[in-house]
Parts: sequence; C-alpha cells; structure tokens
Amino acid sequence: MRDATDRLLPPEAVTSLEDHLDAGGGVGLERALSLESDEIIDLIGDAGLRGRGGAGFPTATKWRGVRETAETAGGKLSLVANAAEGEPGTFKDRTLIEQQPYAFLEGVCIALHASGADTAYIGIKEKFAGPLERLTAALDEIRDAGWQGAERIEIVTGPDLYLFGEETGMLEVIEGKLPMPRIVRPYEAGLNATTTVSNPTIVNNVETLSHVARILANGADWFREAGTEASPGTMVFTVVGDVDSPGVYELSLGTPLRTLLEDIAGATDVKAVYSGVSTAVITPKMLDTPLCFDAMQDVGAGLGSGGFVVYDSTRSIVDVLSVLVNFLAVESCGQCNACKLGNSEMADILARVQRAEASQTDLESLLRRSHTVTEQNRCYLPVGSQLVVGSTVEAFVDEFVATVEAGEPTPADLPTPLIEAIDGDTGEVRYHERYHLRQLDWSYSDEDPTEERLAALRGDPPETPR
Repeated sequence: MRDATDRLLPPEAVTSLEDHLDAGGGVGLERALSLESDEIIDLIGDAGLRGRGGAGFPTATKWRGVRETAETAGGKLSLVANAAEGEPGTFKDRTLIEQQPYAFLEGVCIALHASGADTAYIGIKEKFAGPLERLTAALDEIRDAGWQGAERIEIVTGPDLYLFGEETGMLEVIEGKLPMPRIVRPYEAGLNATTTVSNPTIVNNVETLSHVARILANGADWFREAGTEASPGTMVFTVVGDVDSPGVYELSLGTPLRTLLEDIAGATDVKAVYSGVSTAVITPKMLDTPLCFDAMQDVGAGLGSGGFVVYDSTRSIVDVLSVLVNFLAVESCGQCNACKLGNSEMADILARVQRAEASQTDLESLLRRSHTVTEQNRCYLPVGSQLVVGSTVEAFVDEFVATVEAGEPTPADLPTPLIEAIDGDTGEVRYHERYHLRQLDWSYSDEDPTEERLAALRGDPPETPR
C-alpha cells in the first residue's frame, strides 16, 4: 500500500470557480480537450481507476465498452452521474458536492468528451437541499465560464427512495417515471431505448467522476502513488454508529479496515459492521482486511459505497438485523414477488423475535426465505438482503437462538442508519427523522406510530379507552 494525500476532500470547502482554478483546477479538462477520445480512456485505464459506487468495475473498460456499443448498435450515447446516494451509512457523495463540486463537474465534462456522449444527466434527490444548491450554482459558474460540455449537463431531481440510486431505476426517473429497476442494464438499453434503438448509457457515481480531472492533470503514475496495484488511488469512507468520531474520511485503498474504524473513527468495541445493506456482515476477525475491492470480496464482505455502520456489544443483533431488513422490505419496489414478499415476511419474523413472540421454527423460516428472496430479481436489492440475513444469522446464530429461548423483548431502539447530516464540528450524526413512518407502498403513515410500536415491543398492555 502506498501513502495518500487528500485528493478529493479539500482542507476547506471550495466555494467558487475562481478558488478551484487557483488550486490547479481546470488543467485536467484543458488537457483532455487536447487529446483524442482513446487517449483519454487509455490514460484512465493506465491509472487503474475503478468505480467507487460499489462494484469496483474499471472505469475505462466501461467507457470504451459503452461507446463501442453505441457505435455498433446505433442511437444516442448518454452519461449519467449518480448523486442519489441512499445506502445506509453513506454520506460521501453529498460531502464531495458540498466541499468540491467543481472537480466533480470537471470530471463530467471530461467524460462527455472522452465518451462522445450527447448529454450528461446528474441524478440527485430533491431532498438534498444543500448539495443541490451548491451543485446548481457551480454548474451555472462553469457554464458562464464557457467550459466545453457544461451546456450539455442537466440536473435531474428525484424522489427520496433507495432505488433511485439503482442505475436502471435512475434511468427511469430521468425519463419521468418511478424508480422501478429494469432487467436490461444501461450499457445494453439506456435512456429512452426502444426495441430498435438501444441508446446505451454510461453510469458513474460522483466520487468516480471526481477523480477523473486530477488523473488527467497529474497523470496515471501520480494516481497510483496511493492505493494498491489492483485498487489504486484513494477512496472516501463514511463511518457512523457506535464510534467516538463519526465522519467522512479519505484514505488510500489498501488501508486496513481496523485503521479506519478504530484508529480514526474511534471504535473501541466492535461487534458487527455493515457496509450498507448489499454486503455480508463484517465481524471483528475481519478488521485487518485491507480496504480494497478484491480483499474485501475475498473475506465474503465488500467495500460497497464506502459507508460503514458500527454496532458494539451492547446492541441486540436481532434489533440490528430487524432495522436493516425492514429497510429492504420497505424499499423493495414490488416488481419481483419473491423480493417484496420475502423481505416483508423476514421483517415480520424479526419483529416477532423482538416482541418475544417467536419460536425456533420462525428462525428456520427466516433462513428459508433468505434463500428464495432473489428469485427472478431485477436488481441487486434482494441479493444484498440474502447476504445480510444469511451472514448475520450464521455469525450470530447462538444469540438468535438464545434471544428466542429467553422470551424477553429486545430493546428495539435502533434508528435506520440513513444519514441526513454529520456535524463537522461536533461529529453529531442526524438520521432520517421520519423513516419509521415509511410504509411498504413507499407512503408515510398519517400518524406517528413510534410510541405504540415501542409499547408493543415492550409487551405493555394496550390502553383501555376511557
């Protein structure tokens, strides 16, 4: 592993295009405009940039492959920048947009030039008021400055739904629909595709595109000065939960997970860690795993989008899994019955365990449902559910069994770790304040059921009407 410098997160927020240019911004775009498309993509490939949205797919391979598909299949090629982060425990893309939106937009302009895309769409949740305001103002500035490609960038706001961040769900929103995932991937059938015109689309997230300008400005060798051979560069990580110093941190890929969680975020008692809801649980024996795509996959976990939620030994693992599975049950779109019904049933089973109303047979049903939840899936949500449930039950089977046998309600006091804000001065984390009202049809209940729900979980007798 090579040492890193702060590459994406500046010491202070860059609040104007002038400040961006004074710090060396704009050089990457200037160089890109002097190169042919293949030369730019080759440079990105030499740098080894991998997507920072979860899968770690090589960026150059994606750009070249989608461009070639457009050339052979016909239709318009589009670029989509995914800024709709909704993965529990993640706050990096909003931080990057608020701290340094110009680097991100410069990367978008370079990607437009390199890929030959007609238009770039930035998909961002309407509720992200601060980042949206910063992004809109920065886009106006680069348009006024005459940056090539800026006039072809459009910002599209979308709903506060998890599947808006799924790449095909985002395409649906850009087309004016609900974020209902598609079976066919964007590189095969993109924006406004028809049976005769595929319109392939490149989808990258904010952090991936934020790296692009500095790679063009400083070169592939410079980018590889940080990270590992297979996972070069730095990555931005979020850590929340039972830690002393929650926050957003940039580190070299290859840094041990223990360094991030214990030395930097101040975790002193790690029981279980989740990198969002799309990977298996991370247990204490995995903490020395390097933070890189392949090493994390090798231990059965994953980097995900770089957001880690830490739970200590005071937490009931039943409560932890209940919160995560309930999130997946609510956010499932319902197009795949096995996913919606399976996640809903698993959420119900875990709720019964919390209320001390479950039997060992219920735990067996939980595992059976986790095996079938992925049938005919359109997106990765049920795969993540299967990984989360299966790995958690396997790692903590004794606690699940003991909880059922004890016949005592669990605390049921954990919030859904959807981050609304992290105070940079105090480190205070504010979570989604209304998520407990979200229902399976994506609506919110009219009345806050929190007290009634908690009373039921505690086993309190219902109040007698007067």
